[in-house]
Amino acid sequence: MLQVNRNGALKIPKEIELYETNSNSIDDAIAIKKALAIANEQKINTNKLKEQLEMEDQDLQMISKIPFNANDLMVITVVKKLGAYVIAVTEKSPKKFRGVFVNRMQNYCLDALELLLQANFTRMDSQANKMIRDQFQKEAIVKLKLLGYVAMVAQSSNCILMRQYKQISIQLAEAINLIVAWKKSDDERWRKKI
Repeated sequence: MLQVNRNGALKIPKEIELYETNSNSIDDAIAIKKALAIANEQKINTNKLKEQLEMEDQDLQMISKIPFNANDLMVITVVKKLGAYVIAVTEKSPKKFRGVFVNRMQNYCLDALELLLQANFTRMDSQANKMIRDQFQKEAIVKLKLLGYVAMVAQSSNCILMRQYKQISIQLAEAINLIVAWKKSDDERWRKKI
């Protein structure tokens, strides 16, 4: 707490307490830490601090605690975690973006999950069913790619943070790669069956 001495000058404390608060962006957090370092006559490496802050993502830590279900395919579990992360991240988005980006991102996640579940429950006992399953898988990839585009636009509009966009991109890439591997596996099994 600042005090005024008898001459009317401010008495600046020699120690400043560490004030932890939620910051809206990484730049805000860096500015707070930089101000504290200057006040304490310390040096700070802003690039290293920025990297450290980008690595810390509480929403991701919360989502990573969701256990893998042994009964689900790996790709379905990954898309479930992606959906949970997108919902957790967009929950904190400004109200003005809720009708534009938030609903779209959440719906693309849920649509992709629905398509993957439909593909998983479609048996490959005939050529027609194989084509239906293949179509579900392709549509799921399209939904995930649309999610990636909307997330990019949302990040450039400051609806989500850069670290959140990076994490969504990483999870999207993993999900799409798993779907492609699943499609290849289905194709190989179908060739052996014929």
